[in-house]
Amino acid sequence: MEELHNIESGAWFSKLSETLQRAILSRTTVRRIADGGAVASRGSAAEEWCGVARGAVRISSISLSGKQVTLTYAEPGTWFGDIALFDGLPRTHDADAHGATTLLVVRKPDFKQLLEQHVELYEALLRLNCRRLRLMFDQIEDLNTRPLQARLAKQILLLARSYGVAQGEEIRIGLALAQEDLAQLLGASRQRVNQELKGFEREGAVRVEPTRLVVLSREKLMAIAER
Repeated sequence: MEELHNIESGAWFSKLSETLQRAILSRTTVRRIADGGAVASRGSAAEEWCGVARGAVRISSISLSGKQVTLTYAEPGTWFGDIALFDGLPRTHDADAHGATTLLVVRKPDFKQLLEQHVELYEALLRLNCRRLRLMFDQIEDLNTRPLQARLAKQILLLARSYGVAQGEEIRIGLALAQEDLAQLLGASRQRVNQELKGFEREGAVRVEPTRLVVLSREKLMAIAER
């Protein structure tokens, strides 16, 4: 089953002991959500811990002007929702399905029981949240020190790693993203992202298709990311 494989091969889950992996999976229920379906809402009580088995979960916030802004996407193999279960505070962001999405869901009582029975889970979640914090600092540093061109190239490389499907020498990014979505991830305008993507096309690094990006040369993108 591809969905289960996505969970078991995830960078975090795959490093857990087999005993803990089985314990977690035994307490999950499968939830399939249509594109745009709500997963969680800002301010709501935290009742579930979730792993993305297929598709993606869009994490977003509302700006002061009332516009929904995408912050990140939780990819297959990613677990989320544990922070609010730990501190008991409401959810900090909205989450909805981006494309047809499958989640493995652990209810709050089962999550608490897993923590009580498996000290390993505490340590594993601590490492997971340390990694999230490091990535957040990296993003803040990039936002303040790197030009948009480099940040966009780096973001495309990350998307290719998470959602890329190799087709010969090309890598098609399976996650459907409009240029506005990319712009929100980078804190830039759609017009500027469009200009940079046209430059990437001229350099032979990517091909832009409707709601899809195709990586033509990882090496060229990596060079742009280091500029």
